[in-house]
Amino acid sequence: MVPLLFAHHRFAIVASAALYWPAKNALLVADLHLEKASFYARQGQMLPPYDSQATLAELADLVGETGATTVFCLGDNYHDGEGEARLEPEAARQLSAMTAALEWIWITGNHDRDVAGLWGGTVVDEWTGEGLALRHEATAGSELPEISGHYHPKVRIAVRGRHVARRCFVRGRHHLILPAFGSLTGGMAASDPAIEACVGGPAEAIIGLKDQPVRFPLPFADRAIDKIGDPQFALPLVTTGQ
Repeated sequence: MVPLLFAHHRFAIVASAALYWPAKNALLVADLHLEKASFYARQGQMLPPYDSQATLAELADLVGETGATTVFCLGDNYHDGEGEARLEPEAARQLSAMTAALEWIWITGNHDRDVAGLWGGTVVDEWTGEGLALRHEATAGSELPEISGHYHPKVRIAVRGRHVARRCFVRGRHHLILPAFGSLTGGMAASDPAIEACVGGPAEAIIGLKDQPVRFPLPFADRAIDKIGDPQFALPLVTTGQ
């Protein structure tokens, strides 16, 4: 796990796109986009129909790894309004088993405003508690520090001479945006004006590397970096709790 501090709360990055909240023994994920492949299949673009199973299997592994008893899904849980009812049978079995064993909170998103909890769990527009707001889309005027999804932030870096795009977290003083967790999701540059408009002020893109976070000060996060930690770009490995 990679430590991450936000709004005086201690979290940990687990895998590349999930956040563990020790105080609540909870996992936070955003933008599962379940049944995205079947949505595109209906449009005539055939994709392997295993994205929902893969996404839920990874999430189940993280539940086992962390011992979390609560899961918060921060919106766009399904790729479209009909995705919940269309959920592939094995994926539905996976999901039903998890929602029966855990406290499961579905936060609605712009892709799935009508999510009904067909496979278990509790549906809310947003969740507030512990001095934080959990919602799908960041709001510039939020009264509470907020954790959200929606933008699928990514950062482009160069490692050993090869450019790669990595999912990242975007942290500002008042906002923390999670990357997309779904196995079949694209991404937006972390320094995109749409993200900067929401976060405002000083911000940084963060990826987990082994047991430490690596920070990319914005608006430089979408530029190719010669190597992780290049001092030219002031990208130090930060210490526990940062």
